[in-house]
Order: sequence, then C-alpha cells, then structure tokens
Amino acid sequence: MVDSRGNSRNPSRIPALGTRTLVLVIISILLMYFDHRENHLDAVRNGIGVAVYPFQLIVDAPVRFWDWLGESTASRNDLEREVGRLKAERLLTNARLQRLTALEAENARLRALLDARNKVRDEVRVAEIMAVDANPYEHNLVIDIGSRDGAYDGQAIVSADGVVGQVIKTGLMTSQAVLISDTDHALPVEVNRNGLRTIAVGTGKISRLDLPFLPNNADIRAGDLLVTSGLGGAFPAGYPVAVVDTVTRIPQEPFADVNAKPSAALDQVREVMLIWSAPPVTDTDESSSQEVDDE
Repeated sequence: MVDSRGNSRNPSRIPALGTRTLVLVIISILLMYFDHRENHLDAVRNGIGVAVYPFQLIVDAPVRFWDWLGESTASRNDLEREVGRLKAERLLTNARLQRLTALEAENARLRALLDARNKVRDEVRVAEIMAVDANPYEHNLVIDIGSRDGAYDGQAIVSADGVVGQVIKTGLMTSQAVLISDTDHALPVEVNRNGLRTIAVGTGKISRLDLPFLPNNADIRAGDLLVTSGLGGAFPAGYPVAVVDTVTRIPQEPFADVNAKPSAALDQVREVMLIWSAPPVTDTDESSSQEVDDE
C-alpha cells in the first residue's frame, strides 16, 4: 500500500510492535517480581553498577570540580579576610606594646628623677623639655618653666645622671637653656678624686667636653669623675658633670689634651630639674641693699 506521498505502509507492523511492547512489559514485571521475592538479579545489578561507575565519575567530574572551585574560592576569601583581621590586630597590639614600652621608659625616667630629687639638698623642680634647637651648631632647648614659676637667667639645670645645662633666657611660661656641650658654654669643675679644679668647655659635640687649661703634669687620668666645683655661684658644688675619657700629654707642650664624656645623656634626656640653690639677686634687691648700707 502506497500513500499520497509515495511512502509504502505495512499494516502488519503496528500489531507486531504492540505485541513486542506488551511482551517486554510482562517480562519486566516478572523480573521485578522475582527480583523482589528471590533477589536473583543482585549479581547482575552489581555488575552493571561496576560497569557504569566510571561513566558516573566522568559525568560527575565537572559538577564536583565546580563545587570544589567554589569551596576553594570561598575558603580563600575567608582566609584573606582572616589574614587581614589578624594583621590589623597585630598592628594594634604592636602600637599598644610600643605605647606601653614608652610609658615604662617614662616611668623609669621619672623614678630616677624622683630618686635624684630626694638626694639633692637644694630646692628643685622638675621641668619637661618642650623643644630642641635644630641648629647643629647651637645646643639649645626650651623647657616648660618660666619666670612665673621662679626660673631665672643662669639657673642650673640637671638630670638624674648629672648636669645638663643652664638657663640663658626666661619667658613668662617657658625658658631657653643651653647645654654644657655648646661651644659658648664653660663650667667650673673639679676632679672628684683629688679636688683638682679646672674649666670644662663645650666642643659642639653632644658627647664630648674639653678641659683645655690643665697643665701637662696635672694629676688627672681616664675614668676620673668631674663634679661642679661651686665656683661662680651658678652651679652648686658636687653635681656630676662628666667622666674623663682620654688624657694625652704632649712633651714640651704646656697643657695636656683632656677630653671628657658628659654624665648626662644630653641627646636623650626628656625631663630635667631646675635648682634653686640660692635666691637670685635682682636689681631691686641690690638697690635695697644699697639703701640699707647708706642708712
């Protein structure tokens, strides 16, 4: 039989197809029944599972890869955030530790000043250094005590370790001071071991003083402690100034070449003490004393 398009049709194929389908359905039902009752197909099922397993792995591989990639990305992001948080905490901890270290150092300095103050017989007052002159040829600094607090020109300044300098100009609330290492500063000192008196002169170097006026045969040697002699009245006697570093005696030269290292760390000191060994003499006091003498 030929249709209008020229294709042949076999009517007997349709019943045969239905018959085969029915037979397959019946066989499937019987197999499921016997498998459910007798479990005869377990071996076949296991074999098919073994044969199909590689194909399952191949089919699941892209899915597992994307899942792994997503988990790895999330884990990396989490780790980066955690690392960032830990870095911030470390910086904060280091900042706090540095601040604590600075506070401990400040506490140690203040304790040293307090101990030194208790040992000093003169009246003293603690001052804080506010500024340091940036000019390398002038060793000047500014402290937070002025004439309102009783500071006066020429007043001695010391630290817990020794003499630091001298007030050269007072303002109302602050004062300018010169360090003993300045080239324009000279200080009467004596050797603590034998009382030999001389002058310590600043060299412009923060860790060096010169003693230019000692005879070549003077009794002085490295390691001798130099203290204030009290001459001149500006510095009370007995305060440490420097330790003799080198003594060079040149034959046929009238003076020895003697260098000393300041006892105080002039470039590290943060707090100092002003000494009132005696009330300063003012013009008013001088005029009053003259009036008393005239009377």
